[in-house]
Amino acid sequence: MKLRTLVLAVATVAAGASVFSTSAFAQPKDQFIPVLSYRTGPYGPNGAPWANGYVDYLKLVNARGGINGVKLTFEECETGYDTARSVECYERLKSKGASFVQPLSTGATFAITEKAPTDKIPVVTIGYGRSESADGTVFKWNFPIAGTYWVAADAIIQAIGNKEGGLDKLKGKKIALVYHDSPYGKEPIPLMQERSKMHGFDLQLLPVTAPGVEQKATWLQIRQARPDYVALWGWGVMNSTAIKEAQATGYPREKMYGVWWAGAEPDVKDVADGAKGYNAVTMQHGAEPQSKLVKDVLAQLHDKGQGTGPKDEVGQVLYMRGAMSAMLGVEGIRSAQDRFGKGKVMTGEQVRWGLENLNLTQPKLDALGFAGVMRPISTSCTDHMGAAWARIHTWDGKAWKFTSDWLQADEQIIKPLVKATAAKYAAEKKLTPRTPADCQS
Repeated sequence: MKLRTLVLAVATVAAGASVFSTSAFAQPKDQFIPVLSYRTGPYGPNGAPWANGYVDYLKLVNARGGINGVKLTFEECETGYDTARSVECYERLKSKGASFVQPLSTGATFAITEKAPTDKIPVVTIGYGRSESADGTVFKWNFPIAGTYWVAADAIIQAIGNKEGGLDKLKGKKIALVYHDSPYGKEPIPLMQERSKMHGFDLQLLPVTAPGVEQKATWLQIRQARPDYVALWGWGVMNSTAIKEAQATGYPREKMYGVWWAGAEPDVKDVADGAKGYNAVTMQHGAEPQSKLVKDVLAQLHDKGQGTGPKDEVGQVLYMRGAMSAMLGVEGIRSAQDRFGKGKVMTGEQVRWGLENLNLTQPKLDALGFAGVMRPISTSCTDHMGAAWARIHTWDGKAWKFTSDWLQADEQIIKPLVKATAAKYAAEKKLTPRTPADCQS
């Protein structure tokens, strides 16, 4: 027994390593959370800070006493941003009593979505995944909480419209979408096509082969077509490459708008002043170095040698997104405990109910350390997203600065698109959407 306790202590001390695992020693009182991440390959520089923020938040929850006394255990599995490897990680870790899974990849989300109803494990996708999964009547197990790619695309078009003096001024304009040629990169296309029809702008679609290190032909097309704006839907090395090519071809960075996975420190730091003026939509948060959450993480983890990753990364954009992603999953567990019993380990089914009944008011968010970082989120049986707010931040050569007010995605455009696409999925899979009566159970 003493030896077992010693092994547990050693595992805890080693928590700062890139792979942390205590699942082998988990007691029934522990809540297990798999961590699918990628710290290697062309997407590693972006994936690592997200994972560091995610893991640090789980550690912070334990440092705060757990969820009503229930401690978290977790195991990290390297996916390399590869769908097959992501599914392998999921299959290996799900048997350990997974509370939920966050695939951190749209391709992996598509694959795991098909498994979730049988496995009864919620699929949480914070700012990525299937946009139509916001419809909880069809996608019972999917939770794209806080925003989808249709929200991001809508916010970008609104921001461009604001710059032009109104959405009506977009008529006759050209907007090029430079996108990662994958399920992730193709997600915004339906929304942008809808907006194009509404406002009369010409949408040019320019796919980039992954990982995106070769874009000269793409930017030659941009130089020839001379679009008024470029929307960048990249990830990893594709983002900095696009900004460098824009600089080389003389395309104004202030006319570029990236998705929130193309608007973090790794995307611009190597370009520095060359990226000045580049814009990106943010999923509510941005870089938040002065937030209470950051101060708590530094004091309770990093100052004690228990943090994950570089200390100076804490509070940066992707770190904060990882922490926010972990928080939303944890609050799903807490919500489940409110119904099924505080101080108890929740099953995947119970956590699914909790995620479907989130009510994160501003006072709750403030108490968790997210004051000034996020707006309230409230999910339901029909709405698995819970919020559709975003902002624009702009790189000033040294740091990201917010340059817009809050933007809310237009539900009159998004809701019909979600309903139609979800209904098509239900028909293809022969699924019967839930009714209001079903939601009460």
